[in-house]
Amino acid sequence: MSVAETIRNKLTTALSPSHLEVIDESHLHAGHIGARPEGETHFKVIVVSMVFAGESRVAAQRRINKILADELAGPVHALSISASAP
Repeated sequence: MSVAETIRNKLTTALSPSHLEVIDESHLHAGHIGARPEGETHFKVIVVSMVFAGESRVAAQRRINKILADELAGPVHALSISASAP
């Protein structure tokens, strides 16, 4: 399973989002520290879920970082997050 698929599966399971995009932006960071030639190191996540209703932007980002802790400790070097309630 690719890193993108793992991210998608974990966020779908934990957040039941009405909208989810997992975008691999690794090609934009080629040659930078943390980038690997095979990619899957830099991601942008756009997620809309009722779970975020009433949460601050920071709380929503912390929630996502906790869900993806294993990926952030391993193959993912950078994660851009856009999280909101519907």
